Amino acid sequence: MKRTTGEYEHTAVAGEEVAAFIPYPLPPVNPPLTLGSEHGVLLRTAEEGLRRLELAAAMVPSLEWFIYGFVRKEAVVSSQIEGTQATLIDLLAYEAAGEDSADDSGDVQEICNYLDALTFARSEVAREGGLPLSMRLLNQAHARLMAGARGADRLPGEIRRSQNWIGGTRPGNAAFVPPPPHRVQDTLSGLENYLHAPDDLAPLIRTGLLHVQFESIHPYLDGNGRVGRLLIALLLEHWGLLSAPLLYLSLFFKRHRDEYYRRLSAVRTEGDWEGWIAYFLEGVGTIAEEAVDSARELFDLVTTDRAAVLSAPAGSMMAARLFELLPQHPMLTIARAVELLETTRPTATKAIQTLEDTGVLVENSGKKRDRVFIYAAYLDVLKAGTEL
Repeated sequence: MKRTTGEYEHTAVAGEEVAAFIPYPLPPVNPPLTLGSEHGVLLRTAEEGLRRLELAAAMVPSLEWFIYGFVRKEAVVSSQIEGTQATLIDLLAYEAAGEDSADDSGDVQEICNYLDALTFARSEVAREGGLPLSMRLLNQAHARLMAGARGADRLPGEIRRSQNWIGGTRPGNAAFVPPPPHRVQDTLSGLENYLHAPDDLAPLIRTGLLHVQFESIHPYLDGNGRVGRLLIALLLEHWGLLSAPLLYLSLFFKRHRDEYYRRLSAVRTEGDWEGWIAYFLEGVGTIAEEAVDSARELFDLVTTDRAAVLSAPAGSMMAARLFELLPQHPMLTIARAVELLETTRPTATKAIQTLEDTGVLVENSGKKRDRVFIYAAYLDVLKAGTEL
């Protein structure tokens, strides 16, 4: 039986009549979700992958190392899906340059905004008296996402008051037209109600449903895709599936971008929630497994390199301290090392030289002044999938 997942309202946009889709509230009904044995296997695999990722995070000496890298990976790839032309290396170079940073395109700024939005949302949910996971929280996160970037003039932090559309050159040939503005608030209220309502469905499946619902409502004039993927990270923590944003799921969506959009569309046009859920669970399981492998590889690398630094003939306390800072500063200049170590330039230079001599740091700028040093082996693991 084919399922109807919404209704259409005909409305005029820019002189053209379009059929705007208004999704029905969650969960799916008439008929309800039909999850077979395939979904059961995919769900168990995905849940086990998240448990293993959580365990891997608990076993490392510093969880912040992995949060730093994995969150940035998610931010970069989620932004790339929306057309941002910046890589993880571009982001790290921008951060390493500090006040001297240059980003003429605004692409890196958009990624930094994503990081700011996620950090804000997580801190609000965690702090006593902070905002709960809600549209109010997402609105404030959206304001940070759009601050000073392209689209800053498109109502940052505000629900849209005009009709938008996806794809096509004009409303009349759009690939998808979300709800008209006067229906947006009701659909968002339904989304928020479902988020906090009891449901027998597994939290991971509910997360997949809520992502599609948010994308179908498309409540902002810009930035909907990034906020919708940020919502996944928040929901995984909200329902206790992860204690930190370690799953860079956007990498799966980027690899299978055409299917990602096709599955979203099939929910609206064919009522195929089951196809989307299978795709979503496969993505969670796949990326969780890859993240576990990356965490293990990075942990082994850091452990080996630490031993090399500590046993280096020219080793020093400053070199050891700088090494411990590298996973959160895998690209740095001598000036940045001076700041991090709170020491003199000669001492910082000597510490960097020790890490160069042990093969941990590599100078990659080729300049005589303002040289840039990178933890190359660490970045080789971390940057996989973030290239354009």
